[in-house]
Amino acid sequence: MFLTILRVGYVDLKIVDYIQKGLAEAYTDFSCRKAKAILQVPTNAYDPVRCQYDSNIILSSILEYAMRQQADRVLGMTDLDLYVPSLNFVFGQAQHPGKAAIISLYRLKPEFYGHPSNDKLFKDRALKEAIHEVGHTLGLGHCQNPTCVMYFSNSILGTDRKTSALCTRCNLIGSANR
Repeated sequence: MFLTILRVGYVDLKIVDYIQKGLAEAYTDFSCRKAKAILQVPTNAYDPVRCQYDSNIILSSILEYAMRQQADRVLGMTDLDLYVPSLNFVFGQAQHPGKAAIISLYRLKPEFYGHPSNDKLFKDRALKEAIHEVGHTLGLGHCQNPTCVMYFSNSILGTDRKTSALCTRCNLIGSANR
């Protein structure tokens, strides 16, 4: 199976390379590759009242890309601040199960919270969210174990607390769904 990483708007290739490597280690039965294409951000995704981008609209565009490319799974990565109508922001979103997922790097950067830049912390957060959203495409739900990567993070503290690994239970379920 192939997992394609698709940049949505501008995303630094260094973080894409890091995520590609980390996803290949987390999901060993996937071949991870970067799309050469860059998905343009749909103009109707921007909400000027919220100053954010509707994740549902972008996720639909990623799914359309996946269908055109006949891709097994596509993970979109963006530097945009995403939301879904019922939440004030999201770190990511995915079809559950399905072919398409997206993560936002915007709120994963320590600078967003007034802290100094920390590349290792930023990369660790991004990898956790990427593994989490790809897990959803495989049919994994949110886990009750706060250290499992599938734990629902509604704040950056939740992301920092969890590991980048699936717990034993989620790993068994995920393996069965691949």
